[in-house]
Amino acid sequence: MPIMPPTFGARPPRSDADRKRDHDQRRESAASRGYGRKWQAARLGFLASHPLCRECGEIGRVTPATEVDHIQPHRGDQGLFWDRTNWQPLCKSHHSAKTAREGRRP
Repeated sequence: MPIMPPTFGARPPRSDADRKRDHDQRRESAASRGYGRKWQAARLGFLASHPLCRECGEIGRVTPATEVDHIQPHRGDQGLFWDRTNWQPLCKSHHSAKTAREGRRP
């Protein structure tokens, strides 16, 4: 009985979990991107003094902020990274939406 030759068509689609795992394996660690202990302490202090999501507040909602967002993406610029006037408190939903608009992973 003859064996069918292999076909070279489109690959089957990869699951979201597979794509996320592969991306995470290639991505630098949070600490190496500047989000180490010093950032975590600064972030907690900022959220303590700015506890509500700025975007939710603009539409009349009261939602706890869980993320500190860089208003202008710092792209590795340490001056911009640590400039507190460039920080804003956001809820997870608004932070994820803003990050997606900027073309970066949340």
